[in-house]
Amino acid sequence: MNDKLNIQLDQGEQSALVAWTSFAVTFGATRALTHWIRAGHGPKGGGMSVGGRHFHHYNIGIALLTGIGVLAIRGQAQDERHPATALSYGMATALIADEAALLIDLEDVYWAKQGRTSVDIAIGIIALGGVAITGSSFWPAAAREIRDWRQGN
Repeated sequence: MNDKLNIQLDQGEQSALVAWTSFAVTFGATRALTHWIRAGHGPKGGGMSVGGRHFHHYNIGIALLTGIGVLAIRGQAQDERHPATALSYGMATALIADEAALLIDLEDVYWAKQGRTSVDIAIGIIALGGVAITGSSFWPAAAREIRDWRQGN
């Protein structure tokens, strides 16, 4: 009896899993860190600042996505689905989604009631990502079944 799991993911499935996992972990860690800072721990003044102005972490996400975009446009083919690219993509999108309410309202509503929008968006992304990844082999098969059924009628 073989007691080892033999799970194989193609490169696209691996990238999707890494990106989804890094999104979920980064979002959770960012939320935990911001609550920890708000509770009076960490840097004075609560968070990062540049030139005396609060520096929002969505800026880091945008910078990471910019780098990924450059890689997609000018990088090598083997870099496109590299685990580091997927990891960076998941982290970047989590940092942006965590402050989505700020970007929607154009006001710093992170700790206000409207800030809940960011949490709702991120949880939705995590849920949809899970459905997409766990069903990655199901969805193409279902599409083929529907296509074949339609062609038969």
